[in-house]
Amino acid sequence: MKVILRQDVTDLGRAGQTIDVKDGYGRNFLFPRNLAIPATKANLKAIGEIEKQTQIRERKHRREAEKIKERLEKTSLTIEVLVGEEDKIFGSVTPQNVAEHLAAQGITVDKRDILLNEPIKSLGVYTIPIKIEKDIIANIKMWVIRKAS
Repeated sequence: MKVILRQDVTDLGRAGQTIDVKDGYGRNFLFPRNLAIPATKANLKAIGEIEKQTQIRERKHRREAEKIKERLEKTSLTIEVLVGEEDKIFGSVTPQNVAEHLAAQGITVDKRDILLNEPIKSLGVYTIPIKIEKDIIANIKMWVIRKAS
């Protein structure tokens, strides 16, 4: 059965795309969830409108992601940690710690979107990449300093 996708469907296709699916999958999953419509002549003509709406939605989503990126890049973090001899940190600074400090500043970021290769284990200034979208990454400055005793 040929169908036209109304929305992006993981592992199947993007909105506006015409694809071939099994009859039961179309009837029992795609149509009831309003994810696809049958590929009739009339619906094929309407596909252009669906694509336009999708492009408008994607542009709007991208603009919002760019605004979030600008806001994040203006942000700087200062994380105070306990240190021992030779300025060695007790423990480490992890993506969870970075997410908590950002939340304290009113910025909600999922810890899985903070792209630290490994936890930070020494004092200094770091640039932390944060994934906003699959191709939009913001870099924030973070100072890891000694906690005043």
